[in-house]
Amino acid sequence: MGYYIRVLGSQDPDIHIDEFIEALQEDGLTAKFAYDQREQPNQWSVLNILNNEGEALAQLERNPVVEGELAGDELDEFREIILDYKPVSAVEWLTKYFDSVKVIYAFQMLNAAFQDSNFEIISSIKNRIWNRTKGILQADHEGFSNEHGFHILWQFPDDVTGEWSCAVLNASGQWENFVMDLDDTIQRKEFQDGGIPKGARRI
Repeated sequence: MGYYIRVLGSQDPDIHIDEFIEALQEDGLTAKFAYDQREQPNQWSVLNILNNEGEALAQLERNPVVEGELAGDELDEFREIILDYKPVSAVEWLTKYFDSVKVIYAFQMLNAAFQDSNFEIISSIKNRIWNRTKGILQADHEGFSNEHGFHILWQFPDDVTGEWSCAVLNASGQWENFVMDLDDTIQRKEFQDGGIPKGARRI
């Protein structure tokens, strides 16, 4: 099983490959794309992403949410899995949000994606999809974001370190944003309890 990053979109527009090329150019990047020639560049189901040297970075799948098919089954699996994680308020929010998801874009990351500046290519493409589909983000062994890209559900391994931009829901149902230290066990608990960690920096 590979490592996946996903965009769960509340809208499902056709995204032409030229849009990815444009996004990359805006970020000072270039990449190559390969897809089934029986499909159209604005209506593809699987896209292979390569750097300029032809090194494969990721395979990107576009799966509309249809009951009984992959994306629908994936959402059902997410609904079940998140019940074991915290904050509870984020679990409840995500459970409702999943009902609005119309498409899932799944990046199956290959080893080369994490070398040199290759990850910037994936991030640029992911961000264009995220903006176009008005969605949320998910990454294996990390968790989910809200629509603004702030992390809301703790699924990190115990040895995670570094700073991370997160959010929790307040009593009024509004997101409050902050940067926390992932390796601080007290901050971890306060976040998982649904509060802003005392040692966190509000943003």
